[in-house]
Amino acid sequence: MIEDIQVDPAVSALRPDFAVLAMTVYGLRNGPTDDRSRAWLATAAKEAVSAEDPRIKSWREAYRAFGAKPQRTRPSVDALVRRMPLPEINLVVDAYNTVSVRHGLPIGGEDLGRYAGAARLVRAVGDEPFEVVEKGETVIDTPEIGEVVWRDDLGVTCRRWNWRQCVRTRITEETTDALFLLERLAPMSLDELRAAGEELTALLETVTPGVTVESRLVEHE
Repeated sequence: MIEDIQVDPAVSALRPDFAVLAMTVYGLRNGPTDDRSRAWLATAAKEAVSAEDPRIKSWREAYRAFGAKPQRTRPSVDALVRRMPLPEINLVVDAYNTVSVRHGLPIGGEDLGRYAGAARLVRAVGDEPFEVVEKGETVIDTPEIGEVVWRDDLGVTCRRWNWRQCVRTRITEETTDALFLLERLAPMSLDELRAAGEELTALLETVTPGVTVESRLVEHE
């Protein structure tokens, strides 16, 4: 699965500096937030980058490049660093939110058991289904034409690059196999991207000792 992850040339043309570190993790034993992950979140809140950090500003520029308004629909890491204290979700989500705000990079987490086919980052046609919950009810939305989205064979898994995840593939306490997408733009270096991946791996190994992790860097050629 990880070998088939793709970044469409239309996205690379928009931001040639984009790279994603894809990590598949098998055998997780997730669970509710506990004292251990609360400590991660508290430390990360103290060490989080500023919303005016150049790495986050770069994501706002990327949003404007495909027509989104980052003040209205913020890149995920931009929204997260403004939301303190960090939310308590579950052990695995707490782990990747911790890494996200410390390094100033968006991280997406997907339940592989609910994924269909390979992940690919594309510019939307505009008719792809996107499943969300509004006022307690499941609603099928669609992206705007040209919007940058992650998708699988069934539809959009994350809109506006990393703004909002669909309900279908989100990580829950029952998730055992997961895909993580660590997304980089300049000025973040590839070395820092890899370091963030190593930090996430260490936290996930704390959650589940002996977990199996595979990773692949996908970038513009």
